[in-house]
Amino acid sequence: DLSNPNAADPNSEQVILEVEQPYSNHNGGQITFGPDGYLYIAFGDGGAGGDPQGNGQNLSTILGSIIRIDVDNPEDEMNYGIPDDNPFAGNTEGYKKEIYAYGLRNPWRFSFDPETELLWAADVGQNEYEEINIIENGTNYGWNIMEGLHCYQPSSNCDTAGLTMPVWEYDHSVGRSVTGGFVYRGHSAQEIYGEYIYADFVSGRIWAFAFLGNPTNRLL
Repeated sequence: DLSNPNAADPNSEQVILEVEQPYSNHNGGQITFGPDGYLYIAFGDGGAGGDPQGNGQNLSTILGSIIRIDVDNPEDEMNYGIPDDNPFAGNTEGYKKEIYAYGLRNPWRFSFDPETELLWAADVGQNEYEEINIIENGTNYGWNIMEGLHCYQPSSNCDTAGLTMPVWEYDHSVGRSVTGGFVYRGHSAQEIYGEYIYADFVSGRIWAFAFLGNPTNRLL
């Protein structure tokens, strides 16, 4: 309401970050503040299929990663700062200091468990597998070397050194596009308390995944 003297200035919008998107797909799927007060943003690998530009393993781009920035303390002529404990903060190799974790194809929704503060993310697969990851500082989740728990490029005997495996995967016989959800910490459905609730966009299935102990996944 521009007639309202107390309304926000329509020209006060501030662009925090811009990223060139080479293709029309794989734009990532989440932006949220973490329990540490920093802003987390998920970026896909830039699109097309199979990551033709190799962005998932390229630390000089934030494509194919989840980044973590400090919007309260801008620095170096940017509209944000870099948390001191980001894995590549202060590097001189040209790695993007914003990166928190990388090796992701198209992280489609992530969330923090309000009790454990673990960061859960669903990463949409390429041809055969969908995956669920617990995201940790500085970790490489393998794309496009791996798809889920399996070699992608090359298709066999790929080098998995330094890669973090997903905590769960499923193949395309049950779903073809994972959608990340939330760890349930409510009180009305105790049978799923502490379990990660997620879904598949194509098949419409919804599951509850229990991670602690022996991992179990059940259809709801």
